[in-house]
Amino acid sequence: MKTLLIAMLALAFTSIYDFKLTSLDGKAFDLAAYKGKKILIVNTASACGYTPQYADLEALYEGHKDKLVVVGFPANNFMNQEKGTNAEIASFCKKNYGVTFPMSEKVSVKGDDIHPLFKYLTEEAEKLGVKDPIKWNFTKFLVDENGKLLAVFPSKVKPTDEAITKYLN
Repeated sequence: MKTLLIAMLALAFTSIYDFKLTSLDGKAFDLAAYKGKKILIVNTASACGYTPQYADLEALYEGHKDKLVVVGFPANNFMNQEKGTNAEIASFCKKNYGVTFPMSEKVSVKGDDIHPLFKYLTEEAEKLGVKDPIKWNFTKFLVDENGKLLAVFPSKVKPTDEAITKYLN
């Protein structure tokens, strides 16, 4: 039943800008607010080998605020690497990495309880030929200024890697 409900919800979303989200501090935010900018959507975790990428995500965000927004989505889908509450995650990110970019409340990015945004992104990635794009934490989805998925980058690609930054020049 839960899978059917998620599938039905996903049908209602035809654009990245249709998604209304909740931040780590419980406030509503809307991806439509970022029209005209590229959006780098990243599934994150606080206890992962890739967690230091938070620093690079923050540097990328700070260095390109005029044309890019980074949005983090904490998820506990891989080996319980994001066990904390939303408040604990927010504190960890701020204290350890100085994160100022928008962060969603904790969501599921894979499986039967996948968040509709990640179901949408997975389907868009498959249209680009990227099958099963979310294999681990810190998968990155780059969306263009018009809401179209440009590329998907696996965990090992650092946020400051030229594979990503070439889209920002």
